[in-house]
Amino acid sequence: MNQKRIVIGEEVMRKGRNYYQAINMEIKEHRSSFIVFTILRASIIAIIIHQIYTGQYENVYLCVLTLLLLFVPSIVQVQFKIEIPPTLEIIIFCFIYAAEILGTLNSFYNIIPFWDSILHTLNGFLAAAIGFSLIWLLNDSENQKVELSPLYLCMVAFCFSMTIGVIWEFLEYGMDTLFAMDHQRDTLVHVINSRLLDPEVFGAGKSVSGIHEVVIDGQPMGLDGYLDIGLIDTMKDMFVNFIGALVFSIFGYFYAGYRNNNTIERFIPKRKDSDKDYLNPENRIKSIS
Repeated sequence: MNQKRIVIGEEVMRKGRNYYQAINMEIKEHRSSFIVFTILRASIIAIIIHQIYTGQYENVYLCVLTLLLLFVPSIVQVQFKIEIPPTLEIIIFCFIYAAEILGTLNSFYNIIPFWDSILHTLNGFLAAAIGFSLIWLLNDSENQKVELSPLYLCMVAFCFSMTIGVIWEFLEYGMDTLFAMDHQRDTLVHVINSRLLDPEVFGAGKSVSGIHEVVIDGQPMGLDGYLDIGLIDTMKDMFVNFIGALVFSIFGYFYAGYRNNNTIERFIPKRKDSDKDYLNPENRIKSIS
């Protein structure tokens, strides 16, 4: 029994080493994305050291999570045998860094007014690319050929991206409701329309304009406006996600229709060539040699 456990343990360790080597080879496959990955990883490690030195251990956890997320594109490529173009991979790396390190850790969401909108627009673009690629890879499958029109492909990509955007807003609302956080950021407005103020009026109800102060429990908040709790932020995020998804869907339509656009190919994952499957021991030996 002990001998059998030893054999199983050695087999697990061997597979783990092979998988680790395949991930490393995948990371280093494209020079441009590898340079970006190395720079971002070095930056995060430096930040971790600084956060430990200053005793901000919660930030250390965020940095470690970001480091792990940087490996996700390579893991996906190795596990599912697909090739993510270097341009798309670089965008994913920068998106992760911008959202977690710059946005959350360095408060870019508060410092730069449009930082959140930029990331949601980019998220809409990337999610549409993922949705398009899922159907595109199925459409090009050797075992199961599915003939789909370019318009249908783009509709699926667009709807997939919008669904991801909606789910993300659900998550933000859940975090705010259950854990008293503020992911759906408040917005100051100076005009409101509410039927609660005059239920007898059909339609919009009573309009109140020129609002410059909010009083809570008799205490002025000094906000210079009415505090909208998340609705405007949510609708803005959905709108910019819509823009990102629409832009990719238009590009994807022309790519699916003509299949000769080198610019769009930079954003479309494809199936790996057999010689780029680094889980295959022969390919690892060839690459090392």
